[in-house]
This record gives sequence, C-alpha cells and structure tokens, in this order.
Amino acid sequence: MNRKKWAAVLLTVILAVVAMGYAVGAYFVDFALKRGNDTDPLAPPAACADIQDKSRMVPPEPAVSKETWSAVSSDGRHLAATHFSPAHPGKRWAILIHGYGRDQHYAGDYAEVYLKHGYQVLTPDLCASGETEGQYITMGGKESEEIAVWTRKIKEQYPDAEIVLHGVSMGAATALMAAARDDIAGVVAVIEDCGYTSAYEMFSNQLGVIFGLPEFPIMNCVDVVSGIKTGVKVSDAAPIKVVDKIKVPVLFIHGEADKLIPPVMMEQLYDACKAKKEKFTVPGAGHGDSMPTDSRKYWSEVFDFLARAADK
Repeated sequence: MNRKKWAAVLLTVILAVVAMGYAVGAYFVDFALKRGNDTDPLAPPAACADIQDKSRMVPPEPAVSKETWSAVSSDGRHLAATHFSPAHPGKRWAILIHGYGRDQHYAGDYAEVYLKHGYQVLTPDLCASGETEGQYITMGGKESEEIAVWTRKIKEQYPDAEIVLHGVSMGAATALMAAARDDIAGVVAVIEDCGYTSAYEMFSNQLGVIFGLPEFPIMNCVDVVSGIKTGVKVSDAAPIKVVDKIKVPVLFIHGEADKLIPPVMMEQLYDACKAKKEKFTVPGAGHGDSMPTDSRKYWSEVFDFLARAADK
C-alpha cells in the first residue's frame, strides 16, 4: 500500500474515532444537561431520575407579598425570579439558589425562614430551569453569571442592600462561583450547602455509579462536547478553581451521609477558601438533606454565622 493510501486509511480512522467520541460525548451531555423530552419541553434532564431524591416535594410558597422579576443574561436569555418581601423589609437580602434539575419553587421552605428573620428574598430560576430560558444546564457556569446579574439588579433598586447567597448542591457551587466574580454586587456572605469541587469530578463519580463506566475517555469527550453544545465546558464549572478569590465570609455545610457529593469535597473547598470561613456537618444527613434532617441546628448555625459575618 502506497503512502497516499496509508494516509487515506489513517485519516478515515481518525475521523471515525472523532465521530465516535463526539457521539458518546453528545449522548452523555444531553442525558445529564439537556432540558426537555418528547412530552414535556421543560422537563429536567433525564439524569435527574437517577440522581435526584424523589421524596423531595415542592414546599409551599411563602404567604407574603411577592412580585415577578425579570432580567436578561449576557447571551440574551430571559431570566426569571420572584421577589418576596417580609412585613417590615429592611436592607438584608437573601438570594436562594436551587439545585440541579430543580427550579425556584424548591426554595420555598428556605425562603420562609429568611423572611421570618426580616430578609427580603429573591428566588431565581437558573439557566434552563423553570421560566428562565436555555436548553442546557451548565452546572454553575452561566448560572453564576446570572446570579451576578440579579445582585446588580437588587443594588440598582435598593442601593443599601446587603446580600447573602445561599445555595444547595449545584446552587452552592453556583453561589461560590458567583461570589468569586468581579462583577458581583452587594454580597456580604455565602452559605454553601453540599456543593461540589467540580462538576467534572462529580459526573465522573456518577458515571461509575450509574453506568459502571470509567472516567477515561468518556469524560474527556463529554468535556469537549459540552463546550460545543452549551458554551461552557463541564470542567469550567469548578468552584475549587475560584474559591480562593472570594472576599466575603463563607459558611460550608455538608451532610455526613452524602453519597452524591462526598464530604471530602467540602473539606477541599474549605481548605482552598482564603476568606473568613466556618464549617459544620450534619450527622446522618444525605445529599441536600442537612436542613430537613436537623432544621433547628441548621438555622441556628446559619444565622449565628451571619451575625458574626456582619461584625467583621
């Protein structure tokens, strides 16, 4: 076989490998990050059926004054949120950031507590969730930029606002990435509840749990294809890369029985954070269950921390 034929064969093999790698990456990106299915265009990604706690129900909406807010992301998507006001609103605010495959309605029970403590509350729908536009979840990439948009909107309308970011799971990762941004406004503290060090590492773990497949080469394909399809690589959704840039106090929370995002990830994030920081773990609590497992201790720790943060 002459050189031209060898080159043609080699090129064919390379193209076949690339095509196969893209197909594999596309399957898992759509499985884990794409919103909608044949019957419901707003359904969460298919992977949610394997990852989410099915016992978690949508809590009641707080029975207080509310208004719908909207904004526009840097890539032109409509962003939706709800602003809840306590009976006597002051300058304290909490932005409650929902987790993977959820929407703002899952923050109702957290909102209720903040409202009772006199906080104004904003509950946004993150990228490709609820009424916020987008086809793909980006695990904190675009979501963190959206939170920065909301903080600026609050500060424009309420210049004296002091904002707490409180996120659970993907929402916690989003809160950390948002707090590390240069364009964030008015944030005075972060409550990080069971966030991951990186979406890449978290998905790599789940690839073995759900499919029994190795990280290499599948996650490499997923990383490349996620950048093509969503505009954000899975590996870019990595709070561990930016947590050292946060300047405001951070409270790290984790359930000791969390099997989705192991407590060691909290320890890694805590160690990497250079800001004023505290941490506590909840015995027996699974993923995202620290608050319902021991709500008294949870909220005592949160508001004691916020009081100390205010005295910094």
